[in-house]
Formats: sequence, structure tokens, C-alpha cells
Amino acid sequence: MKEPTSYRSGVGIVLINRHGQVFAGRRRDGRAPPWQMPQGGIGPDENPDLAVFRELQEELGTRKADILEVFPRWVRYDYPEGSKSKRAQLYRGQQHLWYLLLFTGRNRHICIDTPHAEFDDWQWVSPPAMIDLVVPFKRAAYREVLGYFASTIYTRVMPPAMMFTRSPTQPKAVGIPSDPDQYQIHFGS
Repeated sequence: MKEPTSYRSGVGIVLINRHGQVFAGRRRDGRAPPWQMPQGGIGPDENPDLAVFRELQEELGTRKADILEVFPRWVRYDYPEGSKSKRAQLYRGQQHLWYLLLFTGRNRHICIDTPHAEFDDWQWVSPPAMIDLVVPFKRAAYREVLGYFASTIYTRVMPPAMMFTRSPTQPKAVGIPSDPDQYQIHFGS
């Protein structure tokens, strides 16, 4: 069988709340670790800006968000060698155009029990924790995207005195650096 060489195109969503925390959804398929940020394919003639809000509606049951920033290029990751998924049989991996969205609603506006449900639970986590919670083959992409958006998260969203809280699955608590670019050194393992 010939190895797939193309990448499936889609949009990725870094949805943050007013505390600079990232939405993490627990995948329904039970893959460990099961947490990820919302993402989905782009239709053949679909504009990526429209695809972001369609995916947000399909996966989180809401459109209550504003676009803050868009990553300047496609970010790729390869499926793990030997992956048996249907998509891995068709594609080498995925490439996403990532959007940073500010959630403008309240937690009650998020409803993951949708006709296109991908998640069975969700939580708000710190950006470094999000990297640690995702499957290993996506970590480099998450680190790159969250590192790029860190400056916007810290300067436009988070209150100056905000500290991340720690849960058993999150890394050591990190305060806001005086230089947002320094934040990147705290990302994941």
C-alpha cells in the first residue's frame, strides 16, 4: 500500500476565557491522553473564518467568541507511525490554520452535547497545561501555536495580577512574566 503524502486541512481553535485559560475538551474516542483544543476540517469552498465559527458551533454549541488573532501560516503535524485510523490511511497528517478566540459568553453557553459531539467533558486550563494534556504527536504544534499567541493572551486578555492555579495534572504554577516572550520557556516538557 502506498503511504499517504498529503495533509488534511482544517482550522484549530485556541478558545480562551477572560482569565487567559484555554478550553480543553476530552475526546469521546478514549484516546489517552484524551484532551485537545477544538479543531475541524474546512469544506472545499469554505472560508477559514467561517469554518472556525461553524466548528465552534458544532463542537461547543456556541458562537459566543471574538477573533483576536490568526496564526500567520499553516501548522502541521504527522500522524504517528502505524496509526490505524481512517484519516491516517488517507493523509500523512493534518495542517491547521489556528485562531485565537476570546470566549464572550458564560460557561453555561458551552454545550458539548451537540449533534456533532466530539467531546464528553471539558475544562479551562492554563496554556502550559494544555500542551501536557494533548497527545504527544500534537505537542510541538500546540507549543508553537500557544507560544505565538502568548503575547496577546498576556497583554490583551489576562488581568495583570493573574496567576495560574495548579491541579494534579498541570505543571507548576506560573506567574505573568514582565516580558511576554519569556512565557515560551515555560511551555510543557
